[in-house]
Amino acid sequence: MLTAHLPAGYVLARGLRAPDRRAMGAALLGSVVPDFDLIFFYLVDDRAFHHHRYWVHIPAFWAAVALVALPLLWRTVWRLPALFFFAAILLHLILDSLAGSIMWLAPFDDGLYALVTVPPTRSHWILSFMLHWTFIAELAIWGCALALFYRRSAR
Repeated sequence: MLTAHLPAGYVLARGLRAPDRRAMGAALLGSVVPDFDLIFFYLVDDRAFHHHRYWVHIPAFWAAVALVALPLLWRTVWRLPALFFFAAILLHLILDSLAGSIMWLAPFDDGLYALVTVPPTRSHWILSFMLHWTFIAELAIWGCALALFYRRSAR
């Protein structure tokens, strides 16, 4: 996914009927937080290796965080936002698995797994992704998010 993580978080929150702004905000934040590693990737690590190998893109890391955080937050007003946050992170990782590769078996296996491999057919990798058939999923997410947003705004 190149651009559809945030709208996917919006669709998730609307689909699960986020009860308030905290839950919606948590879903939106969770939908993009794994990509905060791009700051380190570009500014510190000088693109030494694929950013999906950083800990924020490893499902086992988020499972461990959720196992600690959810029981601590369960009897507070932050229970639902936390659930929306972790659901959005999981959605982010699933969407990245479409064509972007995720280390689903880490720490037992450091292989990157994707449903589809996008071949480098263009001069820049972004063009290769945008002109690959899997980009239709990204456009569909954007379309769904915009339709939900405008439908809600029309009320």
